[in-house]
Amino acid sequence: MGRRWVGPTAEDERLAEAMAQATHLPLALCTTLVKRGVTASDALAFLAPALRDLLPDPLRLRDMAPAAERFLVAVRNRQRIAIFADYDVDGGTSAALLITWLRALDRTATLYIPDRIDEGYGPNVAAMQALGAAHDLILCVDCGTLSHEPIAAAGCDVVVLDHHLGAETLPAAVAVVNPNRQDESGDLAHLCAASVVFLLLVEVNRRLRANGVQGPDLMALLDLVALATVADVAPLIGVNRALVRQGLKVMARRERVGLVALADAARMDQAPSPYTLGFVLGPRVNAGGRIGQADLGARLLATDDPREAAALAARLDQLNTERREIEAQVREAAMAQAEARGIDAALVWAAEDGWHPGVVGIVAARLKEATHRPAIVIGFDGDIGKGSGRSIAGVDLGAAVQRVAAEGLLIKGGGHKMAAGLTVSRDQLESAMARLSDLLARQGAGTETPHELRIDGLLMTSAATPGFVEQIEAAGPFGQGAPAPRFAFANVAITPRRIGDTHLKLGVSDGAGATVEAMAFGAFDTALGPALSTPGHRRFHLAGRLELNHWGGRTKVQLRLEDAAPA
Repeated sequence: MGRRWVGPTAEDERLAEAMAQATHLPLALCTTLVKRGVTASDALAFLAPALRDLLPDPLRLRDMAPAAERFLVAVRNRQRIAIFADYDVDGGTSAALLITWLRALDRTATLYIPDRIDEGYGPNVAAMQALGAAHDLILCVDCGTLSHEPIAAAGCDVVVLDHHLGAETLPAAVAVVNPNRQDESGDLAHLCAASVVFLLLVEVNRRLRANGVQGPDLMALLDLVALATVADVAPLIGVNRALVRQGLKVMARRERVGLVALADAARMDQAPSPYTLGFVLGPRVNAGGRIGQADLGARLLATDDPREAAALAARLDQLNTERREIEAQVREAAMAQAEARGIDAALVWAAEDGWHPGVVGIVAARLKEATHRPAIVIGFDGDIGKGSGRSIAGVDLGAAVQRVAAEGLLIKGGGHKMAAGLTVSRDQLESAMARLSDLLARQGAGTETPHELRIDGLLMTSAATPGFVEQIEAAGPFGQGAPAPRFAFANVAITPRRIGDTHLKLGVSDGAGATVEAMAFGAFDTALGPALSTPGHRRFHLAGRLELNHWGGRTKVQLRLEDAAPA
């Protein structure tokens, strides 16, 4: 794949060996911990993260106290509550958290999710006025921090629970709880909106207990928080790691009828993991907001009716299939356009008439992965284009987009470090993208090489056992900000088999141990598939990440292949 394989540094190897001697943990696990910045003295605590130790006091967030108090007043007085949520997984789970909590206290709320195409992201004046006329309190979740005019027009109390970058001034709400407000310390900037909502409920339950009232079970809600954290590509560090780890355990109990129905519709036959949250469940929850009815995902996550859940899950699964077909068409055209423009700049971008706004974000993510640069993809309808961007570690795309919007080159724009949305006029497209590229270059985008593949260690196939993978997974969960370790297998014989149009399955053997199965998803969309399936050459060096595959009551190791080199 044109990458240079780079092994652990001598310093990392020395620290890993010292940790192994001090803790008696396996060396491969110690190597993984060292890469996470974990010291020998902290290793055992890191491997058993306790949510009670890592969960921050909700009151560390500005405006949490008035937000919790106003919400409690509405609950106690049975006031009319509306929830205005974003149409993605983070917004849907945030809404479902509130609806589920309220249901446990025999309370209800009106759910409102804007249409992506007709209304766009975030609160709008018409919707807020209509909700305000019929409700006493509106909770804006995963949106609202930049919505000054719509919140002012609501005509009732508004509480914002968000994580998108804030501007210098805040809207006139009762409270704006957001770890990415400009006057926050930034210590909790990695939280997604669902985590902010969860912290609100922690504070509300604490206030209920102080008055002798037992609040709803919050631990049972962590499956929703885990799904949002992974699907919104929040880094799996600090409390996020503990939230996802505990949330996966809750999800494995299969108690939330919506998630059970969705897993069944997706034919998910393994225990939930960050991969299944990010690539199996998350895209299906998102599918309604992308190309269908915006509230389908939130309704599925919030329902307690198995029949409704089954119907909603089937519809979302169907929409996800349609979304993939639309995405494939846009991805091919966007990649060709980006390559023609050149992919060596700090920003990779593509724009075209008629590209569906529901898939531009996914396509931007594909461009980012292919080029290791921030990417933006824009679909135009007339002279107005709506786009979405994805960034790489260490480059704050949301701040750059927000600045360009403030400078007047974008109609509007905002987001967070790893993702952003924008609206741009056709006559300012080129200048806006040039300005963005300049700002991102100042942050270091475009200087990283996409041709480096970090290898954590060399393994024999006999070492790739379920027990070994379970030891490594103790350092997880792995995902954004905490990648799973990558291993190389040297001079192995392969037996390739094509799966469908684009995937490749391999049997891998070094001749000294058992054969390991490898999967290269999308291999025939790259140089990997043709190279590994060419007759006459069957020995390669392989690199990838190990995972456990549960099938038919058996557990076996699978290598998720990322690159290869002829031996």
